[in-house]
Amino acid sequence: MTIAINFIRNAGDTLTIDWSDGQVSELDSMWLRDHCQMPVSRDPNNGQRLLNVTDIPEDITIGVARRIGTDQIEVVFLPENHTSVFSTEWLRENCYCINSAFDDRSADRKTLWQHDSFSAGLPTFNYPAFASDPATRTAALEAFSEYGFALLTDVPCTPGQVLDVIRQNGFVRNTNYGELFEVKTVPNPNNLAFSNLGLGCHTDNPYRDPVPTVQFLHCLVNSATGGDSVLVDGFMAADALRKEDPDDFSILVGNWVNFRFSDAVADLRSRVPMIEINDLGNVVRVRYNNRSIATLNLPRDNVKRYYRAYRHFADILERASLKIAFRLQPGHLVMFDNTRLMHARTAISEDGARHLQGAYTDLDGLYSALNVLRRSD
Repeated sequence: MTIAINFIRNAGDTLTIDWSDGQVSELDSMWLRDHCQMPVSRDPNNGQRLLNVTDIPEDITIGVARRIGTDQIEVVFLPENHTSVFSTEWLRENCYCINSAFDDRSADRKTLWQHDSFSAGLPTFNYPAFASDPATRTAALEAFSEYGFALLTDVPCTPGQVLDVIRQNGFVRNTNYGELFEVKTVPNPNNLAFSNLGLGCHTDNPYRDPVPTVQFLHCLVNSATGGDSVLVDGFMAADALRKEDPDDFSILVGNWVNFRFSDAVADLRSRVPMIEINDLGNVVRVRYNNRSIATLNLPRDNVKRYYRAYRHFADILERASLKIAFRLQPGHLVMFDNTRLMHARTAISEDGARHLQGAYTDLDGLYSALNVLRRSD
């Protein structure tokens, strides 16, 4: 249904629009001038502003506002005597009275999940189709955006292939582990991920600022017993914590702690909250890694309360009701949001070989790829 304008009203500092569906826009004069769409204000090729907010007079007002046909409004600003023309569609899509702020990352915009959420199967896509068919790639990236992960099958078992997969959708994030890292058992590992031990739920690299936001793991060999992959929706866990004990949730949000990784060539540190919220109170990032949390340095009165909340969150993360487990076979690749999902693995036996290659990228590249694919539909 096309939404039309019933009438407009100019109060000098505010333009009021009454829409045919009953909604009302009250648009500030400074906001309108700042969002002028004319070529003198915005580059017609890239849409970027050509003026700074300080170029707009502080006492800007709307001298004249009138409708042009059914799909445009002309506004004359004073004291500049500058004329802007806005389309009805643009005003409706961008009105701050009607539309919420853009937000494609917070828990409020996602489908939270637990163990029994994927009765029809995990979001799995064939890699040759992903690489060649825009519709398949769009579906895979939409699943990643919605659930925080996606699985690819039939990925060539070629060393370094994980980097090619990343570069189709973004940029490789280099770290002290290199462009890619080998996930296999080695003597005297500098990280327990490179041992045969089982690993509890965690996010990677919380000691790094900024943290790598997406991890790719590509299975080359897996003949060992054990080593099953485990994922937990950290947004769901944070939601459970908030519902079970709002005070515990607030403590993990409000107290920042240190994470650290140190070996012969690196000493990485960060100070961040375990659960991070945005201005609307929605969870946007979770961080948890018991192996790399540094000395807890908190105000004396917060120590007992923090440990209570920390233990509560840790307990939720290890609940079977929240976990999905699956076995990566050669040619499988899992990509997951390292700001949302916790990952883990079961212990690996010594009766066979297990070799994964991992690499990091960032959310901005994947979301950009998805936005461009949607735009071309």
